[in-house]
Amino acid sequence: MKIRIKDNSIRFRLAQDEVSALVKTGETWSTCSFPNGKLTYGIVATNSTEIYCSFADEKITTYVPKSLLTNWDTDERVGFDANTDNLFILIEKDWQCLKPRANEDESDLYVNPQA
Repeated sequence: MKIRIKDNSIRFRLAQDEVSALVKTGETWSTCSFPNGKLTYGIVATNSTEIYCSFADEKITTYVPKSLLTNWDTDERVGFDANTDNLFILIEKDWQCLKPRANEDESDLYVNPQA
């Protein structure tokens, strides 16, 4: 799972196996390790009707309504977004680049529709 943070926006891009895990198990997580700690970030299915995010104990948790996740692993929807508490949240499927990049494994990414 890729994460991009800029000011008050956070964007998650998920590979096919991560979308599948989120739909089937209700969660997907990634961790970035630093010399003095780690940042864990993930997406969790919830019974809430809103997308929202929390940050505590070096962990970013984004909550997505279960209703939005139904069949997301097999349908054409790219993703979901929300503006909550002055934070823009975007969750989307990750596509392969149009031009290959060295040192990037894109084998589990979605085929780019412009390919």
